[in-house]
Amino acid sequence: MDAETPRDLGENEMLGSARCPGDGWIDLMEADSREVPAFLKTEHYEYLGSDPISTERYWHPDFATAENAKLWPYVWQFAAREEELPEPGDYVVFENAGRSYLLVRQEDGAVRAFHNVCLHRGRKLRTESGWASEFTCPFHGFSWKPNGELSNIPCRWDFQHLEDDKMKLPEASVGRWGGYIFVREADEGPALEEYLHPIPTHFKRWKHEECVTTAWVAKVVPANWKATMEAFMESYHAYVTHPQLMPFHGDANASYHVWGDHVNASWSLFGVISPHLDPTNKSQQWIVDEFERYNGRTADNFDASAQVHVEVPEGLTARRAVGEVARLSYAKLYDQDFSDVSDSELMDALVYNVFPNFSLWGGFTPSIIYHWKPGPDPDHCIMEVRILTRMRPDQPMPRCVPRKFLGLDEKWTDAPELGVLGDVFEQDNGNLPYVQQGLKASVTGQIQLGNYQEIRVRHFENTIDKYLNR
Repeated sequence: MDAETPRDLGENEMLGSARCPGDGWIDLMEADSREVPAFLKTEHYEYLGSDPISTERYWHPDFATAENAKLWPYVWQFAAREEELPEPGDYVVFENAGRSYLLVRQEDGAVRAFHNVCLHRGRKLRTESGWASEFTCPFHGFSWKPNGELSNIPCRWDFQHLEDDKMKLPEASVGRWGGYIFVREADEGPALEEYLHPIPTHFKRWKHEECVTTAWVAKVVPANWKATMEAFMESYHAYVTHPQLMPFHGDANASYHVWGDHVNASWSLFGVISPHLDPTNKSQQWIVDEFERYNGRTADNFDASAQVHVEVPEGLTARRAVGEVARLSYAKLYDQDFSDVSDSELMDALVYNVFPNFSLWGGFTPSIIYHWKPGPDPDHCIMEVRILTRMRPDQPMPRCVPRKFLGLDEKWTDAPELGVLGDVFEQDNGNLPYVQQGLKASVTGQIQLGNYQEIRVRHFENTIDKYLNR
């Protein structure tokens, strides 16, 4: 049986219970060379229906208008990493969906978020991130302190009607976890850690607060932000879109999970052959050789300056052989003990999404961060990719690298710091403009989703509806 042959469903089996034939995620976790964390062996799938989804939500201006009014002000939005503003007076300009914020590091180490708008005539106070002792409007010179209090009004005699206490910069809520800084405009809803559940619990092992951004690339994509994001929510597309990954990527036997309204995840395997391929005459060494050849996750699976060829000993699987080399490599690179770390946490794609537009990879390897933001119209968006690298205990935390911005006509491969990820993203980009065009041209006005492999898409769209309809 291959991945194209579904298991027969009995009369009493519910929709959503079908899985790829052969070894599944749990089977492979049980075969790991080390004990896998219990949460990686626990299913959190929920069948959420099989109804089609309207295509208009991806292109109609009215839907985008509703998102701006009813969605974005009420959700926690990933806005920055701690290493972007390490010192008092450092600030980050964060903009999305028509709002602009100044995230400012305070003297006591706190971070506050102020609306980046002069209260006099409405000019943005800052257009780029940096450092400031105060925020002076370039238009007429009104100025504010880093804590948001009014500092000065030129020709104050003409503004006797204004009171200092009422001229503080409006402020948004700030949440911080794991080196990430979040902003929420509305002062209502769950606290950040409740919103992120169960990510804080899962990531206790992986300590993203000990990581730093070492690559950061953004690109304009000619597709809706939701359509673009959903291209990264499932491994179902890999067989056709990324065929070079199939020799070492367990795409069809990936595991999908949902928690509450705001978090979902897909966990897919590396170091195993895809269920789509015939394993006959394919040795474990062949899997490793293909893994090394394409290096399908990112350019820093191993220390690039010390990468070695992996020989698979007799009786050992490719997955275990790569895991052993990774443990030694990371121990040397990061000066930490990885001897008890599971193979899964060293090589698998443990990808979590935080509603509405943020994704982070778990595990101990250099982590990939995705961030999607609406563009100036529903047919465009901005996609950002970061690589987080773990710091050695004896190293000070460096500042964040600057963001490289790629325009519409530039390619992901124009950012060599992404390694082979650039090639993978270019394959995705080959689909996305035509997805957007097709969604607008659709006669049926509907898209159909798989019950299991595309559950994250349905979960995400269901949560959008909850916000828009509340």
